[in-house]
Amino acid sequence: MGIIIGERNKADDLSINITREKQLTNMRSSSSDATVTLRPHRVLSLDANVEFITEDELLEVTPENLRIRKRELDPNRRKVKTRS
Repeated sequence: MGIIIGERNKADDLSINITREKQLTNMRSSSSDATVTLRPHRVLSLDANVEFITEDELLEVTPENLRIRKRELDPNRRKVKTRS
């Protein structure tokens, strides 16, 4: 919970569970799968990560990884804090 896994083209945050598998149905459109295009991930340096984060995010630095996460991990608590 709270880990930043990608960049969104809209201003607000999107809370998702990356461990849950997408529900598959029998109703498929032949053109909907063809329109999905994914860009390769960007490997950011420490300086680029520091510039990328916002005021409600933290940067976790380990010997092997740099991870960006939310300051408040629970999405429900995060919504309550933004309202007040």
